Amino acid sequence: MAEYANPGVLVNTAWVADHLNDPNVRLVESNEDILLYDTGHIPGAIKIDWVADLNDPVTRDYLDRERFEQLLGAKGISNDTTVVFYGDKNNWWATYAFWVFKLFGHKDARILNGGRAKWIAEGRELTKTVPNYPVATYRAPERDDRRIRAFRDQVMEHLKQANPTLVDVRSPQEFSGEKLHMPEYPQEGTLRGGHIPGAQNIPWAQAANADGTFKSRAELEELYQGKGITPDKDVIAYCRIGERSSHTWFVLTYLLGYPQVRNYDGSWTEWGNMVGVPIEKTYQG
Repeated sequence: MAEYANPGVLVNTAWVADHLNDPNVRLVESNEDILLYDTGHIPGAIKIDWVADLNDPVTRDYLDRERFEQLLGAKGISNDTTVVFYGDKNNWWATYAFWVFKLFGHKDARILNGGRAKWIAEGRELTKTVPNYPVATYRAPERDDRRIRAFRDQVMEHLKQANPTLVDVRSPQEFSGEKLHMPEYPQEGTLRGGHIPGAQNIPWAQAANADGTFKSRAELEELYQGKGITPDKDVIAYCRIGERSSHTWFVLTYLLGYPQVRNYDGSWTEWGNMVGVPIEKTYQG
């Protein structure tokens, strides 16, 4: 993993196995399937539910600073804790939780390369025991919504550039407008299909190998730079609600070292339902 721009942000299964009893390390499982943790997880891992734990229950936004501090303190995480995220579906939701932690500036956050699938494929131990850690003290700054997050109005301004750089990480069918939403998520549908004008379609999972690990740096550079997504650009990534695009944000920011990448978490459920915004559609059916 030394080939990546920030190799320390990834750990392998052997590293995790060696640190299962390290009090300075906290394993965090975050899955698309919020019931999966209860069927068995890495010993000592805690669960962070991307809906119940990370999102505001009323406003479409993330939890605020005070609630973030309470969440981490209750999970036994302090400011100095090394937090290692892992989960299902190529770490799709693990990178989403990682991104939210970075909104609050948590310093030592890492990803288990290969996630839950690789740990299980290697025959490593799982447990149903839920750990109980002593309550910790956590102090966070106000959520930083400027550096790594993009809002609707910022995307509109972005489109005024001569060659705006956007990455639509959804499926080709969603990008073209053939599908309004993923059938397994009907509640996250939209009125119009298509994509933001000028966006390049690079589905998020193309950055992963069959075993869930990230592709090599050379492969990732070919994947993104071949579509004009280069490190000198101001890049905005989006999907449906910002979860798949957090995976692409992680790849571009940490594995390839791009200095300016933002995740538009409003994504298509916002853009595809707004009045008066531009949309491109290539599906002719």
